[in-house]
Amino acid sequence: MDLLKAMKERHSVRTYTDKRIEGNVKEDLFSFTEQCNKDSGLHLQLILDEPDAFDSFMAHYGKFSGVRNYIALAGKKSRDLEEKCGYYGEKIVLYAQMMGLNTCWVAMTYSKGKARFQINKGEKLCLVIALGYGKTAGIPHKSKSRERVMNVQGTPPEWFLNGIDAALLAPTAVNQQKFTFTLDGNTVSSKAGMGFYSKIDLGIAKYHFEIGAGKENFQWK
Repeated sequence: MDLLKAMKERHSVRTYTDKRIEGNVKEDLFSFTEQCNKDSGLHLQLILDEPDAFDSFMAHYGKFSGVRNYIALAGKKSRDLEEKCGYYGEKIVLYAQMMGLNTCWVAMTYSKGKARFQINKGEKLCLVIALGYGKTAGIPHKSKSRERVMNVQGTPPEWFLNGIDAALLAPTAVNQQKFTFTLDGNTVSSKAGMGFYSKIDLGIAKYHFEIGAGKENFQWK
């Protein structure tokens, strides 16, 4: 499975089996997460075989079941922390999808006090991502039209439209899709709208855009 296929087949999953993440899958996940930390300077943490964080009223309210693994998205406080967590968190999400795992971005519906991640001085936790072997593959979310999330003059090139289509596949908080991509020649700028976790959503959408458009076809402003 390549990244484009993973992006199209990945959907939010809240109910998981008791199958453990182990062997090569476990090793590769830890290695990939550490590489993302090196590339980004974030403090992303993969927590396995830990059921307490999702054994709470809030988790059950959020219809989570069987979650024993999760990724904590944290890093030093900065203006771009949320966007970076979205971007690199989604890199891990799609990598996990290619290995046959399922995921769900989680903001409030888990017990932060029971979770076993570590937040160092000067750092901030943004979100966590539930991870494991899902009982289902999830279902696709509804999407806005291209025109509602792009700003172009004239007819845009095919690579830009492919990027927009990929961005619209990105998971966003309550499916709000509050982001805009603007084209100027071969330069693309992006902007987060108003809304809960919209900066994290923008980071996720930007990674999707890069996959769909092809990084060789444009540069970020």
